[in-house]
Amino acid sequence: MPAIRSRLRRALSAGTAAATLTLGLAACGSSATPAASGTSGAGTGAIAIAAKSNGAGTPAELKVDPVAEIRAELPAEVAKRGKLVIGVGALPAGSPPLNFIGDDQRTLTGAEPDFGRLIAAVLGLEPVVQNSTWENLFVGIDSGKTDVGFSNITDTEERKKKYDFASYRQDNLAFEVAGTSGWTFTGDYRVLAGKTVAVGSGTNQEKILLEWQAKLKAAGQQLTVKYFPDNNAVHLALVGGKIDAYFGPNPAVAYQVAKDAGSPTPTRNAGTYSGAGESLQGLIAATTKKDSGLAKPVADAVNHLIKNGQYAQWLTAWHLANEAVPTSLVNPPGLPSTNS
Repeated sequence: MPAIRSRLRRALSAGTAAATLTLGLAACGSSATPAASGTSGAGTGAIAIAAKSNGAGTPAELKVDPVAEIRAELPAEVAKRGKLVIGVGALPAGSPPLNFIGDDQRTLTGAEPDFGRLIAAVLGLEPVVQNSTWENLFVGIDSGKTDVGFSNITDTEERKKKYDFASYRQDNLAFEVAGTSGWTFTGDYRVLAGKTVAVGSGTNQEKILLEWQAKLKAAGQQLTVKYFPDNNAVHLALVGGKIDAYFGPNPAVAYQVAKDAGSPTPTRNAGTYSGAGESLQGLIAATTKKDSGLAKPVADAVNHLIKNGQYAQWLTAWHLANEAVPTSLVNPPGLPSTNS
């Protein structure tokens, strides 16, 4: 997920330049370009999920009607315009299953643009999805040309100086293991004693793993950390038994597990860990310009989807049910500035 070059560079969260196992979690790198949405417009109530996803998600169609009370919370300018401009930072390569160009080579699909379209439906607005580089995503929000970013953006205290947030997913890391492995990560790093784990260099998950390695060493136990030149090499090492686990962004692991499901060497998710560390549950959030007036109606739209079950259906379609939040919060506690 390098979705925020602060944490898709740190885990695949809005800034974690973490590597996926087969299609690297590449960040973005060129100017904004629109992509076909492959979904219904405002007012039809039918929103396509996981369209053209090439197996990364399970296609579904959700019926979502506008909610007048929530629409009434919108800034007058946005309501009058009748469109919600949604920013996605998926250029140049995208980050399956979060945001990427579909198998028709034109549809911008993924969990993030799909969720933006669901939110627009609740607000009774036409979704206008703009795909750009990671950097230009924020340029668009800063300039007011983009209303809201849905791009695996981590809620951080540093970003709150410029942006308002409406949380909608947990920001998690995960351990991927071979399907035949009986090992499970319980949240206690001590279960890693004697294990060999692969991790991406320079990532948030590497930082966490090395901290655990040091603690185990101090207790007279060993954790072997391995690095590989690319994602395919990591995957081959995992299914070949050369490593016990891969530690990476949870969405990347979900994608790989789904991809391997029908193969002779399936893998599974052996447990998650907050991308913000043990003291705070990291959160992914819709991102708006500070004081734009959009964060609350977006949060209320998320909570409407949670209450009505479409939120769970969306997560399930993208194999991300383990990142569900019970409620959307406006500007919840975020990653401290000293660690963002």
